[in-house]
Amino acid sequence: MEKTSRLKNFLKNLFSKQKLAVLATQDRKQPYGNLVAFMATDDLKHLLFATTRATRKYKNISRNPRIAMVVDNRSNQENDFHKAAAVTATGVVKETLGPQKRRFQKLYLSKHPYLKEFVSSPTCALLRMDVETYYVVRQFQNVVEFQIDK
Repeated sequence: MEKTSRLKNFLKNLFSKQKLAVLATQDRKQPYGNLVAFMATDDLKHLLFATTRATRKYKNISRNPRIAMVVDNRSNQENDFHKAAAVTATGVVKETLGPQKRRFQKLYLSKHPYLKEFVSSPTCALLRMDVETYYVVRQFQNVVEFQIDK
């Protein structure tokens, strides 16, 4: 129990400090990666990000909603090989709509207020990843798998 609590605290701390994540989507033949501004819900069950509906990432998600998102704390220094941590979240993404969109938009903008105009645009989709698993890598080779309870 304490190990789970420490892991949750680690994830919350990392997610609060990092503004960007790498989103991985898949089209029919090729993986595709993007930087996205993200926000984690306090219970760690969801990761939020926004994109316009005209993007390749949105089209990929429309075809295949299974995604991965990577968040890390690297500094691009040699000591990253011993001190950096990276988290890969895997799960399914859905567009938020109606009252849920308003609630998640408020949460998302609490972290990214400078994206208000972008997120409020009618061409923008606020997306919610329902996280199934976090893979946490620390100290170069220490890997922990953390399943999210539904």
